[in-house]
Amino acid sequence: MANIIREARASDAPHLVRFINMAADDLPLHFWRKTVGPEGDPWALGEERAARETGSFSYRNAWLAEVDGAVAACLLGYAAEEEPGPIDPDTPPLFVPLLELEAMAPGSWYLNVLATYDAHRGQGLGSALLAHAEAVAAAAGHATISLIAEDTHQDALRLYRAKGFREIARRPVVKEDWDVDASEWILFTKPVSP
Repeated sequence: MANIIREARASDAPHLVRFINMAADDLPLHFWRKTVGPEGDPWALGEERAARETGSFSYRNAWLAEVDGAVAACLLGYAAEEEPGPIDPDTPPLFVPLLELEAMAPGSWYLNVLATYDAHRGQGLGSALLAHAEAVAAAAGHATISLIAEDTHQDALRLYRAKGFREIARRPVVKEDWDVDASEWILFTKPVSP
């Protein structure tokens, strides 16, 4: 098998939205549905966001792992704010715990999405993308890399711990009408080797 990691392109938006949604147990799709309403296409909204040139979910912040030319896994990350401000009072409650945790790792390189299609799990792609994330973070001058995972993502939690990520804090998942099994978000950080 020939594996490569490449920068994402705007044309990868359909893959990116699937990975973004997988990584957060349908929370993005839930939010996109509320945004577009019953007549809108939530996936189209997600793809539009992923294809933008700017914004945290832009393809410009993503890398894809390919196996034999087929997209298999995704990494999406960016610099966390150096000095996070207060959380906007209009922020949907679902997102407040995530923003609270993000603010605990100021100036880190924030790994927002790490996801692999089912057919390619167990092939080392997550480990390869984590190593790539550390290289990107180091090249950008970050001292730490951070990520937030759900307590129900046992395979991912094992991987992060095995790769040297340390748990920093937890926050309860705010569910409202989002149907998810997770009960806690967990913030992890790891020092970046220069």
